[in-house]
Amino acid sequence: MTHYFVTGATGVVGSSLVPVLLRRPEARLTLLVRAANEGDLRARLERLFDFWKLSDADQRARVTAVAGDTTLAQFGLPPQTYRELAASCTHVVHAAGLVRMNLPLEEARRSAVGAARQVMAFARACDGLRKLDLVSTVGVGGRMTQAVPERWLTEARSFHNTYEQAKAEAEVFLRDEAARAPLPLTVHRPSMVVGDSRDGRIIGFQVFYFLCEFLSGQRTFGLYPDFGEAQLDVIGCDVVAEAIAAASTDPQTAGRILHLCSGPREALRMDQLKPIVRAAYARRGVALHRDRVLPRRWYARLARLAAVFAPPRQRRALATLPIYLDYLADRQAFDDSGFRAWLAARGQTRPPPASYIGKVLDYYLDAQQAKQR
Repeated sequence: MTHYFVTGATGVVGSSLVPVLLRRPEARLTLLVRAANEGDLRARLERLFDFWKLSDADQRARVTAVAGDTTLAQFGLPPQTYRELAASCTHVVHAAGLVRMNLPLEEARRSAVGAARQVMAFARACDGLRKLDLVSTVGVGGRMTQAVPERWLTEARSFHNTYEQAKAEAEVFLRDEAARAPLPLTVHRPSMVVGDSRDGRIIGFQVFYFLCEFLSGQRTFGLYPDFGEAQLDVIGCDVVAEAIAAASTDPQTAGRILHLCSGPREALRMDQLKPIVRAAYARRGVALHRDRVLPRRWYARLARLAAVFAPPRQRRALATLPIYLDYLADRQAFDDSGFRAWLAARGQTRPPPASYIGKVLDYYLDAQQAKQR
């Protein structure tokens, strides 16, 4: 019997991971879920079962949920519950996190560093721990000018936003903790996680989908900055989930950092992605503004001015635009050679995003249209 303790099961990565883990008949799962009370906890778990289309009684019986918070001491659990979990858990997967780029730094730190502290404390309390897998982000490379390497980062660097900075600080804590007293730890750094590569399905729409609204030109009246050589590295949530699940039972991944991304060779160029997005919107009858490109500096100034005079809905969207423009201003690349070699050793590959980005967009636009009916 293996007993997984999983945080972030209601999020994009965690919700994709749980069904993969349940394919193993010996696996039992305990999910840490934020909930106001027991009724709320049961309702949230039922919604997850519905999302997973989990009707098998055996699989349902192997999933339990406890109400808690990764940032609280002992996750805010009753002491007896915490001790019982630590006594029985064999695997810990920490996938929880606030994927928001504009949080105040202290709030972002509380989510990233605070949670890392509590997860590491729990892992050390586990009597029979076999593996600890933590989800970080390739964004910890910040504004590095070279490809971000698959190792602990010690280089001085600046960051695009508080999310990147807080995740980087969490990794410093993890590195120091691992050096102090080793654990069977693997750090996974996904790039921008999008829908399932097979059908586009995803539990919630995050950064990529906000970028697509921008790339459609609907909210910017067809005006775009000159993207130059900018690329967007995206990865399907199922690809990430399969990798984490496999690493959790592979002792050779202990002590490693894996970049769960598409890599420099397969990342989509922005000038390649933009027409794909516009075509997807056009197929659904959305009237698109004429595509017009401005120098980046002019565009940034115009966006700030438009945010002052635009209607409230567009004003909110335009207010976040500088965050994305700053993110896309650098030509980012992430070394994925270790991840590729590990997949190859297992006889596996990952699909290139160009092969599934259309399904990702279709799922999103179908969901948006369904909400408007």
